[in-house]
Amino acid sequence: MYYVYVLYSRKLHKKYIGSTDDLKNRVSEHNRGKTQFTATGRPWQLLYYEAFRSQKDAVREEKFLKSGKGRERLKFLLADTMITIVVR
Repeated sequence: MYYVYVLYSRKLHKKYIGSTDDLKNRVSEHNRGKTQFTATGRPWQLLYYEAFRSQKDAVREEKFLKSGKGRERLKFLLADTMITIVVR
């Protein structure tokens, strides 16, 4: 399986979108500072993920979620989640 995931850093107040074939390990890598781009935002919280049988489909969805329409969709999907996280 391949996964597209959305992480959130309360420290930076930012989301990060990525894809992987090992979701648990990848989130752990982000939180251990193994990924240069996300090292300063630790800890990262997993907000959302989708599973795909095809790597090609997962990469296509990752690119979509990083686009304007994709950001709108995430805003809609995660509206209550983001309110809860930001208020905490």
